[in-house]
Amino acid sequence: MNLDLTGKRALVCGSTQGIGRSSAEELALLGADITLIARNEDKLKEVLQGLSTNLNQKHHYLVADFTNQVQLKLIINEYLIKNQIDILINNTGGPAGGQAIDAQTDEFINAFNMHLICNQILVQAISVGMKKNNFGRIINIISTSVKTPLKGLGVSNTIRGAVASWAKTLALELGPFGITVNNILPGFTMTGRLKSLISTISGRENKSSEEVMKDMISTIPAGRIGDSHEVAAAIAFLASPAASYINGINLPVDGGKTPSL
Repeated sequence: MNLDLTGKRALVCGSTQGIGRSSAEELALLGADITLIARNEDKLKEVLQGLSTNLNQKHHYLVADFTNQVQLKLIINEYLIKNQIDILINNTGGPAGGQAIDAQTDEFINAFNMHLICNQILVQAISVGMKKNNFGRIINIISTSVKTPLKGLGVSNTIRGAVASWAKTLALELGPFGITVNNILPGFTMTGRLKSLISTISGRENKSSEEVMKDMISTIPAGRIGDSHEVAAAIAFLASPAASYINGINLPVDGGKTPSL
């Protein structure tokens, strides 16, 4: 099985923590050159120092805030003048919790811009080089909510569904150029976002964090919360040459929690 990513460059969004950081680390272990992108430069430098390197690997970082789409477009276009991106990992922190009926319209608009519009900006810029090389991997880290909406995440459920449909459409359009577009759907994974969600539920339901986590685990056939590197392993596989005929899928990495096929 060919998992070698030597000579390929991956742009990993939201790569200072959680699944984004773990993805950068796993891709680097497979030989890829990594370009981190996030808004906190100090954290970017910290992650950069910890990436696996061999004599030929060269890792970079870009500072960008996904609430500023104009800035993001300028930054990626400038970077592409001298650099080629072969693998794009779209990953952005999810919207705040709450019911859809209670959400303000600007919550939907802001989430749409940060997730779908920023993804579109990056894909439009990067896919030009991918087409020339007849190779590309676009992997979107979204949520199992595209299969079964999650309670208390109304805005997220809505926007994640839009990203999933966008990605499926791109898979049809870009497939003839050797570019695959797939979605990873993480289940409960021990990240900062999950800890925040546990805290919110704990306060809302007057339960301890331990009780909330126990309730979560009871819904997972694997009987535990996932680790970010387990999600990253699936991402790394989809980025590899071995996954060249996998295109346009939603892949849950959730310990079996999702009740649908």
